[in-house]
Amino acid sequence: MSSPDTPVSGAPPTGAEERDKRRRWWRPELVLALVVLGLGVLVIVGTLDVSAAASQLGIGPRFFPMLVGGSMVVVGVFYVADVLRGGRGDPEESEDVDVDAPADWRSVGLVSGIFLAFTAVLNVVGWIIGSALLFFGLSVVLGAQHKARAAVVGVVLGVLTYLVFVKGLGVTLPAGPLQGVI
Repeated sequence: MSSPDTPVSGAPPTGAEERDKRRRWWRPELVLALVVLGLGVLVIVGTLDVSAAASQLGIGPRFFPMLVGGSMVVVGVFYVADVLRGGRGDPEESEDVDVDAPADWRSVGLVSGIFLAFTAVLNVVGWIIGSALLFFGLSVVLGAQHKARAAVVGVVLGVLTYLVFVKGLGVTLPAGPLQGVI
C-alpha cells in the first residue's frame, strides 16, 4: 500500500514532486559544505608556498596550516556526503527557525558585500576605521536596533584589537589616516 505522498506506480511525477526532489538535495547546507571543502583546499594550496626551515622537532611553519586545511577537507567531504544523503542540521532548542523556509539570500549578499568592501578599503582607511565600519555594517544588516550603540561598539572594538595586535603582539596592521595618532 502506498502512502498519500507516494505517486501511483507508473504515473509520471508532477512538477511539484520534481521541484521537491530537486530541493531535497540542493539546500543551503550543501553550499556551506562546499565552502568548507573549498576553503580547506585553498588553505592547503596556500600553505604549499610557505618556505622556511623546520624546527629541531621537524615541525615547521607548514605543519599547523596543513593540519587545519586537511581537517577542513575531510570535514567538508563528510559534510557534502551527509547533505547529499538527506542529512540536515537540527536547530537549537532555543532557536525559533523554520527549517523549511528559503534562505535569506539578500542578507547573505549584503554580509558578503560588507566583507568584500572591508578588504577593498582596509589599506586606505586603516584597521581602526575599517573594522569599525565592518562591525557597524554587519550589525545593521543583521538587525541591530540601536545603530548609535553599534557604531560606538565598532569603534571600541577597532581600537582595542588594533592595540592588542600592534602594541601587544607586534603584528603590523594598516593604520591609514590615523598613522602616528595611535
